[in-house]
Amino acid sequence: MARWIVERTGSGFPVIIAETDRVVGVAAYTAFRKGEGYRTTVEHSIYVAPEARRMGIATALIKRLVEQATTDGLHRMIGCISADQEASIRLHKQLGFREVGRLPEVGRKFDRWLDLVMMMRNL
Repeated sequence: MARWIVERTGSGFPVIIAETDRVVGVAAYTAFRKGEGYRTTVEHSIYVAPEARRMGIATALIKRLVEQATTDGLHRMIGCISADQEASIRLHKQLGFREVGRLPEVGRKFDRWLDLVMMMRNL
């Protein structure tokens, strides 16, 4: 995770950390695609420790990312979510994201194929 944070901050992107008595969540956004034409669109990543889920941490992290991206003058934020993560998809809908596409079997985890749900929000 330390390398993940250094890569993002080293590229000029914000990283937000949620802490209690230790780090329980990390969030960031990065360029959606390379190239000048995509510079105002970012893709976010959110990680919350399993024992800290359902405590509002993901909500707070996403809201803070949206706030920062808006301040930074960005236009769209994209989240790519494994289709089996129904709670995350619901949360994104509650926070103003809408589904804009599905990519079947583009990921693989625990020896099974994963579909990817692409969600987007205007900033």
